[in-house]
Amino acid sequence: MIGAISTPVIIDACKKTSTDGSTTAGSGTAGTTTSTNGSCTVAPTETEGPFPTKTPASYVRSDITDGKMGYKLSIKITIGNINNSCAALAGAIVDIWHCDAEGNYSEYGGTGMQSTNYQSVHFLRGRQTTNTDGLVTFTSIFPGWYSGRATHIHVHVYNTAGISLSITQIAFPEGSGTALALVNGYSKGMSGYTYNNADNVFSDDKTGVEIATVTGSLTAGFELNFKLNVKA
Repeated sequence: MIGAISTPVIIDACKKTSTDGSTTAGSGTAGTTTSTNGSCTVAPTETEGPFPTKTPASYVRSDITDGKMGYKLSIKITIGNINNSCAALAGAIVDIWHCDAEGNYSEYGGTGMQSTNYQSVHFLRGRQTTNTDGLVTFTSIFPGWYSGRATHIHVHVYNTAGISLSITQIAFPEGSGTALALVNGYSKGMSGYTYNNADNVFSDDKTGVEIATVTGSLTAGFELNFKLNVKA
């Protein structure tokens, strides 16, 4: 049974404020946005919180599951340099983190933001350095969801000197036959799910630059590919 979590504070913390000070919310519907990810464009900067990794340098690892159960997900992120025609950027430091199948984050909890207390564990968080092809690969599980947000993965990229280059979030394709539809919210289901077009982070991504390519099956697992271009 997927445990319920208290979410209003999480929703507020993740909201993207528009130029007039308003915010977006709502459950939305499965979108049909065509992803243009991989072209020489820069993904929007997004909020790092409310659950960033507290000491990311402590979790240099490719397998970030830490025993968490869920459908296998191989996460492949390629970093390109916008100042070099988006050619592969070697030596970039890439941190990722996401929630578990129940919608909970490690390193936090026991509060109104997340009732389940996971303060002493560090699952689904990791750091890798890009190879000569600008690629990092993580072994993880398919993220779950929590009220007010679409399924997503957080990404923070630094240069070799540790200077921040980009903080963004990765969205998942939606609609019939997609990995998101196959996973179907794990045991929680999709009732009350917030789709990308109503998510307060992704709703303004009209061209799909934040949407990854996700392939695979429930039995074999899934593979996510995402191109993130930064100014290095």
